[in-house]
Amino acid sequence: MYTLENVSKSYKQGKRTVTALSGVTLSIPEGALVAVQGPTGGGKSTLLQMLGALDRPSSGSVRLGENTLSALGDRRLAQIRAREIGFIFQSFNLIPTLTAAENVETALAPLGLPAEARRTRAAAALASVGLADRLEHRPAELSGGQQQRVAIARALVKEPAVLLADEPTGNLDEQTRDEIMDLLEGLWRERGLTLVLVTHDSAVAARAERRLHIAHGSVREL
Repeated sequence: MYTLENVSKSYKQGKRTVTALSGVTLSIPEGALVAVQGPTGGGKSTLLQMLGALDRPSSGSVRLGENTLSALGDRRLAQIRAREIGFIFQSFNLIPTLTAAENVETALAPLGLPAEARRTRAAAALASVGLADRLEHRPAELSGGQQQRVAIARALVKEPAVLLADEPTGNLDEQTRDEIMDLLEGLWRERGLTLVLVTHDSAVAARAERRLHIAHGSVREL
């Protein structure tokens, strides 16, 4: 699924040059569940941005299937993000003025689907995460766990091959964290997804079949 070869990423921070990734070589097979851990500033988010076609390396190559992401233009990268990659964030990133169904539908806008198809798929996605009765609720009317379920439905509604999660349980209590991880793991198995999640929580990371640690821009297996 993913192949990274000697990937480095540096950027300017004032007068300093910061190296976020340093010569990372890594393969992630299709259907894997991978947890990425490491200290703040160690390169976790930068690695996820590379996998998500949100940024390009300073050197090296990033491949997703047959596509070399690091060599593609912005338009093609946007198409890949819209169709093949689902994103889940710690802060949910829901639009407060939209209902749960409307928030999920936003992920389908780039695909050019007719309105009825968008509504049908959004309703099915919310049902798959246990929110069939919350379609018309706005984020402020939902608990933190329910908001994250909406965010998961939004990521899944376009039927991606890859799901990338950045601290998906970071804002949740332990019970809700476990419920969300149960949901993600069940969806991963059911749909054959490739799931990569960044987490500070060792209890979350322990549920992955493969664990990576990244610090000072370098990746090692745990």
